[in-house]
Amino acid sequence: MKVLVSVDIEGVAGVTHSEQTRSGNGEYERARAWMTAEANAAIRGAFDGGATHVLVNDSHGSFRNLLLDQLDERAEMVTGKPRYLSMMAGVEQECDTVFMVGYHARSQEAGVLAHTINSFAFRRVVVNGAELGEAGLYGALAGEYGASVALLTGDDIFLSETMHLFPGAMSVQTKRAHGNASCTSLSPGHACTLIHEAAAAAIAKVPELKPLVLSSAPFTCELTTQSPGQADLFCQWPTVTRVSGSSLRFEGDTMYEVLRILNSFSAMSFMLR
Repeated sequence: MKVLVSVDIEGVAGVTHSEQTRSGNGEYERARAWMTAEANAAIRGAFDGGATHVLVNDSHGSFRNLLLDQLDERAEMVTGKPRYLSMMAGVEQECDTVFMVGYHARSQEAGVLAHTINSFAFRRVVVNGAELGEAGLYGALAGEYGASVALLTGDDIFLSETMHLFPGAMSVQTKRAHGNASCTSLSPGHACTLIHEAAAAAIAKVPELKPLVLSSAPFTCELTTQSPGQADLFCQWPTVTRVSGSSLRFEGDTMYEVLRILNSFSAMSFMLR
């Protein structure tokens, strides 16, 4: 069995402030070590549960956060950007299932550091009528490749909004959110113990799990931006329809297409910073 471990940082135990997610300071260096430890816990659990191959996708920011020299040597690493499949790169390599480690709640929710893809530009992402965060969007992308989602880890708000999308998946609550930048967290060591145990148990459940499939194509994506200026910029894309001052709509034949457009918008938004 081949497993893809997609690792973000906002849902990692102990991470509660944006400085911990940005390079160039000591708090980030400590947080990326916790991120690496949680990735290793998921890797060990996957192998202990019977996985034969584990790929790890560094899924935060620059996609260059995990400490490769500290990563379990049995795993392979997907790092750096750009890449078409973004947080789900590697799933196309015939992966059977996905572990989402250190994930966070969607934009405008009360979870720790909640956002969807780009906190500067994206306020709300709706696909075929369903509001989705990163786990839903990328879980649906994994589903197009026939891969289920077997493990979810992050805060309580993330789990409460996400678990219904992935019936039967294992979960680990690493912290209880008290707002965007405050929480009650497990210790990093305890979180890793729980992630290891859940990852091992998740492997046994994979044959019963079904990939996430949203309603049939075409997929209509409605994006609400953080400002009208961002909508101005994104509407330069020729297939986009302006809906209101800060909202727009476009279609894709697959979730792969939808996410490539969203990630292109995210990259475009840096010219407005």
